[in-house]
Amino acid sequence: MSPDDLKRRIDAIEEGYEFFLAYAAQGLTDDSASKAGEQIRPYLRGFEEALDGLPEAFRARLLEGEATGAAGSAAPGDGDGAAEAVTAALEVLQRDADAAGALVRLVAAQPTVSSQLIDNLNASIHVRALLTDVFVLGELVGV
Repeated sequence: MSPDDLKRRIDAIEEGYEFFLAYAAQGLTDDSASKAGEQIRPYLRGFEEALDGLPEAFRARLLEGEATGAAGSAAPGDGDGAAEAVTAALEVLQRDADAAGALVRLVAAQPTVSSQLIDNLNASIHVRALLTDVFVLGELVGV
């Protein structure tokens, strides 16, 4: 996977979350009454799509860092247990992506999406854990 693919995924997750925060603040009772309401489902879909293959995209970027000898790389094979650490971190990312994705799919499947529902999604420990994973790993790979 290309570095652009990983950046696109991270951007979709961050932009989705930022939109969710703004949507939650509007106090909407459903998604049919406003411009933001028209946009919530595409943001939910983009967020969910970005999760599919996310650990693999990070792994590819980490391996690329190893191949190029990038400074500060936590790439597998550096001899100090980094391979195990990266594998473990990517397993955590997969679990968090699965959990957050399940909630996003549940919200998207509802007939109406209120600001309160999105606010609860934003507050989910699963979504917050996913964001933290993405921020930490993104910092390691420089995106």
